[in-house]
Amino acid sequence: MPEAAHAGEPAGAAGLSAVEAAARLAQHGPNAIARVAATSPWVIVRGQFASPLILLLIGACAVSGALGEVADAVAIGVIVLLNALVGFLQESRAEHAILALRALTAPRARVVRDGLPVVVAADTVVPGDLLLLEAGDIVAADARLREANALAANEASLTGESAPAAKSVAPVPGGAALAERTDCVFMGTPVVRGTGQAVVTATGMRTELGKIAHLLASVEKEETPLQRRLARVGRTLLGACLAIVAVTAALGLARRQPWFDVFMSAISLAVAAVPEGLPAVVTIALAVGVQRRRWAAPRWCARTRRGR
Repeated sequence: MPEAAHAGEPAGAAGLSAVEAAARLAQHGPNAIARVAATSPWVIVRGQFASPLILLLIGACAVSGALGEVADAVAIGVIVLLNALVGFLQESRAEHAILALRALTAPRARVVRDGLPVVVAADTVVPGDLLLLEAGDIVAADARLREANALAANEASLTGESAPAAKSVAPVPGGAALAERTDCVFMGTPVVRGTGQAVVTATGMRTELGKIAHLLASVEKEETPLQRRLARVGRTLLGACLAIVAVTAALGLARRQPWFDVFMSAISLAVAAVPEGLPAVVTIALAVGVQRRRWAAPRWCARTRRGR
C-alpha cells in the first residue's frame, strides 16, 4: 500500500494529534466513497427501445392498429412494454451498485487521538490514524495491523470468500493477493471476532473498496455478442419485411388488383413475419438465468469448500 509511506506512522500508542489529523484531512480529503451521478431513469427507458428489433415491433404495432387489427396491436404493444420493463429493472439494479458500496462503509470509527480513544465520524479518518477494532465493528479504512488478538474479518465483499479471514501482525509480501493480506484490514469489512489495532494506510477512493467503486463508475458500456446478434436479426427482418412488401405489391399490381387491397395484403404479410415474442423471451430468459445463478452461487461455493 503506497500510501503508508506518505501517511506516516502514529507516534507509539498515542495516535495522531487533533491538529495533525485536521492537516491530513485537508491534504487527503474525506474518507468516503465518491458519489457518482446515476444514469437518469429516462435514459435507461430510452435505451430499451433502441434495438432495431424493438423498433420493428413498434412499427408492426402501429400498422396493426391502423389496419384495425386491435388484438394484434395490443398483443405486440404488451410484449414491447414487458420487454422494456424487465430490461429497465435489470439495468436499474446495476446502476445502484455504487450506492450499495457506499452502504458498506462505517458511519463512525474508534481511533486514538492525542493519546485518548475517541469515536469520530468515519469520513474524518485520515492516513496514519490508529484504529481500534473489536467484534461488530466495520473497518473504516484500509489499515495495517499492529496488534491482533484472535482477530478475524468477513471480507466476502472484496474477495468472495464467505469464511472469515483470520488476521495477524505477521508481515505479508507487498505483491500478495488481496485475500492473502492477513496483516491488513480493509474498508467496509466487518470484524467478526477478536480485537486489534491498525494504522490507516489508505482512505476514501484510494482504498480497495474505493477502487471497485471507481471501476464501476468508469466502465464503458458496450454491446454484448448476444445484443449484436439480435440487432443483426432485427436489421435482417426489417430488410425481409420491406422485400415482402415490395414483392407482394409488385405481384398484385401486375395482376391489376386494387391498390388498397395490394397494400393491405403486403403490410399484413410483413407484420406476420415479425417475431413479436423474441425480445421478451430473450430478456426474460436472461433475467431468470441471472437470478438462478445468484441463488446457486452460495451452494456452489459451499460444495467447493467441502471438496477441499
